[in-house]
Amino acid sequence: MPDQRSAEADREETVRAARDGRVLYIELNRPAKLNALRRVEVDALTAILREPGDVRAVVLAGAGGRAFSAGMDVAEFLALDQRTARDFITALRDLIHTVRTLPATTICAIDGHCLGGAFELALACDIRVVTTRSTYGLPEIKLGIPSVIDAALLPQFIGLGFAKEMIMTGDLYPATEPRAAALANQLVEPDQLTEQVSTFLSTVSGHTSTVLAAQKRIFEDWQNNGLTVAAQRSIEEFAGVFAQPDTHQALASYQQNLRTSPPPQDP
Repeated sequence: MPDQRSAEADREETVRAARDGRVLYIELNRPAKLNALRRVEVDALTAILREPGDVRAVVLAGAGGRAFSAGMDVAEFLALDQRTARDFITALRDLIHTVRTLPATTICAIDGHCLGGAFELALACDIRVVTTRSTYGLPEIKLGIPSVIDAALLPQFIGLGFAKEMIMTGDLYPATEPRAAALANQLVEPDQLTEQVSTFLSTVSGHTSTVLAAQKRIFEDWQNNGLTVAAQRSIEEFAGVFAQPDTHQALASYQQNLRTSPPPQDP
């Protein structure tokens, strides 16, 4: 997390944000509560992510080294009735949808517990870099609450059988559990987390804003439509990027690099 924070982020200290070139860093900052989310953090995150500026990548992390986030603060649930519960879960749905559809690469840096709604937030990110001391879980069922919204993504990562086990037991699972391997793009030791995130950023932050937005829309089509519809829509996305100058600039730059790079050597 860069030291310099934006004035907008400082208005809500429990969610800190900083811009570093084309990268936006967001940190959940309630370490004494394992970065548990209340409605105020949900709304602050949504506001930041809906106006990210011209960024190519967003990194989500948690402060303290004990948790990305333990999920929703249980104290929030105690005050809910049917009406306010609908409002609350809708706000969380809107946040996760914003993350999933953001026209930039989203990277979740997970160190420690990643539970409940925060686990769903992580699943909605494009890339997850996870430390070996991390744990996943959807403990909602133990509170008498179902797992909802983007928990629906879980079977795509780990299969329906293991997804049902996680949801129905509400237990915590270590990131090193072999069946959970697909949840992490990279599993690293804690002292390697920052370096691995930087490695991903060195690549994904260099893409054009046009292609990032198009690719994220295509991901949503793949997620929400059948193969025939998604393939047809992708044709329009492919054609559409050629209307933008940054596509032609990227093509010219790539061609120039091919001309100037030495040919690969035989082993």
